[in-house]
Amino acid sequence: MTVDEFVQKKVPPQYRDLVSELRVLLRKNMPGIEELISYGVPMYRYDKPVAWITPSKSGVSLGFRDGTAIEDKHGLLKGKGKGARNVHMKKVEDIDKAALRDYIKQAVKLDRGRS
Repeated sequence: MTVDEFVQKKVPPQYRDLVSELRVLLRKNMPGIEELISYGVPMYRYDKPVAWITPSKSGVSLGFRDGTAIEDKHGLLKGKGKGARNVHMKKVEDIDKAALRDYIKQAVKLDRGRS
């Protein structure tokens, strides 16, 4: 299944525009990133996953593998556990592009800093 097919078949209609906006933001700010379906959701990776989009009945989460290492000066990252953190949104207007660009930039830097 392609990511486009996933959006049409698996994302609740009220969240499709939100997911589309997040996809554009991720691809624009992650040069050379691979977008694919992995673990049942749209995943963005270089050698390893960097970020993913998880739609649900209550909204959409943008997750970052190394979220605990991201400086959260915007206060939007949520989650518990060893590494991953996410930002939850319900509508396109919830997208804080400046904050998400900052998180994406940090996530790429963390990923690219690995050998």
